[in-house]
Amino acid sequence: MRRDLSEVVPGFDWPTGIRLTHYRPELAADVHHLMALGYLDGGGRVPALEVWQQRFESDPEYDPTLCFVAQDAEGVVAVCQCWTSAYIKDLVVHPRARRLGLGRGLLLQAFGEFRKRREGFVDLKVLEDNLRARRLYESVGMYEVRRELVPD
Repeated sequence: MRRDLSEVVPGFDWPTGIRLTHYRPELAADVHHLMALGYLDGGGRVPALEVWQQRFESDPEYDPTLCFVAQDAEGVVAVCQCWTSAYIKDLVVHPRARRLGLGRGLLLQAFGEFRKRREGFVDLKVLEDNLRARRLYESVGMYEVRRELVPD
């Protein structure tokens, strides 16, 4: 899916008790745990913490200011991991914090940051049958982009 960043990105009021920050190595275990929790229903998997952290932090498109982390008094409740190529790699919200708008807030935060960086679009991949996620993405102005396959 894609979001045209020439369009205005609305603001977002974070719920009381939610603090937005960026990824830091000391948050790795909590972020990794949330990522693994997010894939329990399918759609992928997360390697062991040490492997995940090394791959994440050494990726050429890694920028810690593009990994948005929402925390409450109990810890990490949502993560939006983006690459420098204006791509949203992962978006996960802890089950105990769903329905607070955190996914929406993180997406809008990412859109705003990429807009500041003068990107024209931001993209992500989503499974066709992940209707809950697709509805969220559409609600923030994303639309489906189909790949064109070149015939043999």
